[in-house]
Amino acid sequence: MGLSQVDLRYPFTQVTEHQHRFDRYFLHNQTEGIDYYQLAMRSAEAALVEQYATNENPYSGLVPATFEHLFDETFNEMLPEEGASIENLLKKVGETIVAHSIQVANPRCLAHLHCPPLSSALAAEVLISGGNQSMDSWDQSASASIVEEKMVRWLSDLFFKEDRADGVFTSGGTQSNLMGLLLARDHFLQKELNWNAQRNGLPIDASKLRIFCSEAAHFTVRQSAFLLGLGEQAVIPIETDEHQRISIDSLKHHLKVASDEELLPFALVATAGTTDFGSIDPLNELARIADEHHMWFHVDAAYGGALMLSENHKQKLAGINHADSITVDFHKLFYQPISCGAFLLKDRANFDFLKLHADYLNPEDDEETGIPNLVTKSIQTTRRFDALKLFVSFQALGRKIFAEMIDYTIDLAKETASILDDDPQFELVNQPEINAVVFRYNPKEERSKEWLNQINAFIRDHLLEEGHSMLARTRVNKSVYLKLTLLNPRTTIEDIHAIFNQIKQLVQVEAK
Repeated sequence: MGLSQVDLRYPFTQVTEHQHRFDRYFLHNQTEGIDYYQLAMRSAEAALVEQYATNENPYSGLVPATFEHLFDETFNEMLPEEGASIENLLKKVGETIVAHSIQVANPRCLAHLHCPPLSSALAAEVLISGGNQSMDSWDQSASASIVEEKMVRWLSDLFFKEDRADGVFTSGGTQSNLMGLLLARDHFLQKELNWNAQRNGLPIDASKLRIFCSEAAHFTVRQSAFLLGLGEQAVIPIETDEHQRISIDSLKHHLKVASDEELLPFALVATAGTTDFGSIDPLNELARIADEHHMWFHVDAAYGGALMLSENHKQKLAGINHADSITVDFHKLFYQPISCGAFLLKDRANFDFLKLHADYLNPEDDEETGIPNLVTKSIQTTRRFDALKLFVSFQALGRKIFAEMIDYTIDLAKETASILDDDPQFELVNQPEINAVVFRYNPKEERSKEWLNQINAFIRDHLLEEGHSMLARTRVNKSVYLKLTLLNPRTTIEDIHAIFNQIKQLVQVEAK
């Protein structure tokens, strides 16, 4: 029989008894695999609804040691010799692990930049995990590569309005900031020093390279510096003004000092939404300074990038289109399950600083024939098809609903700040720019700094232990403060009043 006459069905129709033993454990076109999958999904859904979605409080209040004891009693072996019924197993997982997870969709879970995920995105996660596409090469992803590229083109147009712009989905802000500073470094070395870092590593003058950012910038700027072989000393933190934005005068001063010391400023990082205050640096002014000093301009908009969807607030990001690269997270104000972010680049040619060929992933003849292998745009190889959940969410809700949710949380933050401002038992630190509100319990009678620190730490810890509310604890000028991160559009002003009343009751009980 010639090659053209080979019955290609043969290997797929002759299933041995040995293979049948494993059929139920995988999703495929046979009944046993489909039935097991549907049972597993129903059991997981039941656990999520019964032990998570219906919780009245954002946390059960269990301390770590108590949960660890419960876990060890329920699952006495990490890898038992024999497997368990999937239905019974997921019921136990629900009653132990899921029941004592943080309920991020609860309206009083307000500690971190940790959003409630949209149900449409959760449905897309089923397709993402079930299909298990790998975004590094076309023959591991097919249609998924096209969908990601279309999403990236749309995002690039939203932020840049440049035909040459491009991007890639990432795990979030940490990866995106690292990529921005990696490309900034290698672009500078190539352009200013005629040095190829990809081939030759770092030059002797690398110790002179400097990154400028505000002192309120995300810690991953410093982390990226040492991961890139420059050390934390390469980052020059600039003082912030009374609105927690980078001080332009201070930046100009530090740039002059760097010039006098013959240092090499190569990157300026702006923050569009600081972690504590949601402050947005003056992007237009920073863009002009970056251009004047021939620095790469990176904007970390992991938090604030979603404002681009709002007609009422997108002007707060005026100037972001001048960035060379942008970080944006979708697991914050885009309401996507973790993890989901993007790194956007004004000029796709700069992805060449990442590009390497591996014949099994991105052979050069694929590139010549237009087959998309996205591995050349990422520092990850295997990547999830996270673009699908954002696409499904966009299609399911539409821009108007996204904008209304964002606008609602910003309005709620302003109303919350007004309540704090009018209450003599609280001290408000900031008028919110996005939806983060920093405050502390501080009655007007004379109290020591130590007492104020202790009582505010007590408030946060006790609310968590009771499971009543999740507030963040932060420090401002070395003093303990509390933070409400109002990402959840289901949170109401009544929830806010309930939290403040609970705080006052706690303090009264503690005082007795």
